[in-house]
Amino acid sequence: MKRLISIVGTTGIGKTRLAIDLAKHLDTEIISCDSRQFYKEMKIGTATPTDEELAEAKHHFVGNISINDYYSIGLYEEQALKKLDEIFSKKDVAIMVGGSGMYEKAVVEGMNDLPEADEENQKKLIDIFENQGIEPLQELLKELDPEYFSIVDKDNSRRLLRAIDIIWQTGKTYTENLSTPKAKRNFEIIRFGIEAPREIIYERINLRVDKMMENGLLDEAKSLIDSREKVALQTVGYSELFRYFDGEWDLDFAVSEIKKNSRRYAKRQTTWNRKLENVNWVNYNNSLEEALSLLNKLD
Repeated sequence: MKRLISIVGTTGIGKTRLAIDLAKHLDTEIISCDSRQFYKEMKIGTATPTDEELAEAKHHFVGNISINDYYSIGLYEEQALKKLDEIFSKKDVAIMVGGSGMYEKAVVEGMNDLPEADEENQKKLIDIFENQGIEPLQELLKELDPEYFSIVDKDNSRRLLRAIDIIWQTGKTYTENLSTPKAKRNFEIIRFGIEAPREIIYERINLRVDKMMENGLLDEAKSLIDSREKVALQTVGYSELFRYFDGEWDLDFAVSEIKKNSRRYAKRQTTWNRKLENVNWVNYNNSLEEALSLLNKLD
């Protein structure tokens, strides 16, 4: 039986390092399920693995598309499974890593057979978004499905639109729709979750944002300002700097907001990861040794 090792954890906790170390130890390749790192124009603000890290182990789905490309979870699932077949034709194990819970879940558990977008619903919701902003959509989803609302990226308008549309179409919450049984995978899955005390996570996030700024995040965001309406850029690290460019915030405040919103994102990731089944938790300080020890026991 082929084996997929999936590494989960909050932003900034050390998932990339563990994935590379495991890939080297097990002589295999890495599939990214970080939906922000798919975009080649957003390297700094998404903490994409460096050229040196990419050279240490073969990575897939990093900088593979443009912010101008259409992409979806369904498309990713299809491509990731195809890539896994290729890896499994020569290796017994593959590594998957990234912070996007829905993308990880799509590969590990499969996508639910959800209906296509309803044009009329979409038109109605986009009209609300364009005229009244994101808040009414947030309130609506909170009312319709508080459980999904507690874990969704509340600033991602596309996610909110999709969930509300599905609820309206099916008459069931999005959570109920997501929990219907799916096809079983033909490979074994081992999930490793990296954990750390909250203050360590927050400290790492703050340091990471400072490092991004040192590495040129401001210039990267400036180069993308003409594309700011793209869905890919409605995300932490960019939306705050666009407000700085607009003269709405000063730079120090924008950076402090990036840190705050990144910490909020980490909190949502923690909530999501705690609901996952069969996670083998390892400590951030000793993740490789603990993961290898657990793998030995499983063998």
